[in-house]
Amino acid sequence: MDDRKNIYTIAKELNLSPSTISKALNNTGSINEMTRQRVLNYIKDVGYVPTASARKLKSKRSYTIGVIFTEESNVGLEHSFFSSILQNFKTYIENKGYELAFIVTKLGQHQMSYYEWCLNKRVDGIYIVVGNYQDKGLYELVGKGIPCVSTDMILSGIHTVISDNEQGVSLVLNYIKDHLKKTEIAVISGPKSSKAFEERVTLCKTIGQTLGFNLVDEKIEFAESFGFTSGYQGAKRLLSRLDHLPEVLFVTSDDLALGVIKYLEDQKIDIPGQVQVIGFDDIAFARHFTPPLTTIRQDKTNLGMTAGKLLIDLIEQPELHIPTIHKCPVELVIRETTQEAAQ
Repeated sequence: MDDRKNIYTIAKELNLSPSTISKALNNTGSINEMTRQRVLNYIKDVGYVPTASARKLKSKRSYTIGVIFTEESNVGLEHSFFSSILQNFKTYIENKGYELAFIVTKLGQHQMSYYEWCLNKRVDGIYIVVGNYQDKGLYELVGKGIPCVSTDMILSGIHTVISDNEQGVSLVLNYIKDHLKKTEIAVISGPKSSKAFEERVTLCKTIGQTLGFNLVDEKIEFAESFGFTSGYQGAKRLLSRLDHLPEVLFVTSDDLALGVIKYLEDQKIDIPGQVQVIGFDDIAFARHFTPPLTTIRQDKTNLGMTAGKLLIDLIEQPELHIPTIHKCPVELVIRETTQEAAQ
């Protein structure tokens, strides 16, 4: 076989497009079955092995990363924060020659565990974008020794890349104290099932106490889920039990915060005149909402790419000593849902 053959030279010889050759090799896309067989028969005759396949045979790796979005978390791929991290992770690992495969526990009528799926696909590593601590299948999987990275869960057997929540909460509370000059704050958080939300609330209490905020449990509301509607309902429950409006609402995710803002507007509560609102994430829509949201910016590019680099290091250099938790810095972005006190 001519070693210089590739999908472009094959495409020219068969008078087809390179994309058609790629679809035939990878069994993807909608091409005529006769054309697919023509391509497959040709590469068999000339002995062509795609570069990725040759590399897999030589290294005995699959160059495949299994991806988990735990269904029980009710967080779909449309979630703006997690989907952005996943996209940056995907970009990084694909540039390194790996491909993604979503791990599912049901194929047709066949039920399997995460671990069984990973064995079937021979994945080299696992990326848990978001997981549920009640999902027993995850505990089984991470206990099997497959390299595993998450941007959500903190568990033995997982290397975790997360934002520096302590830095973020400290930035928010010091901004409220020193610039907004407010003392009455309340918190609306995502569900307790998320360790990130739980940590942010705990930090609000401990850091708030050192700064002189009286953040009692009555002023903290845990939303039922992660999205806009949960934020709306969380604000409704919180404000219905308080005898007066807080001066500032700190909401531990932007998706929730946008729902909180909508509830306040529906109740004719002026933002930031009566209540100021601060979020956490800096999702793309936060700057375009009315009013634009003051928030903590998590570096989604850094989170995704760091997770990708870490996982490939674990796969390719297992002898390396890598810390199990990596924290990425955050920053405060000031917009129109807050208003600094006059000097």
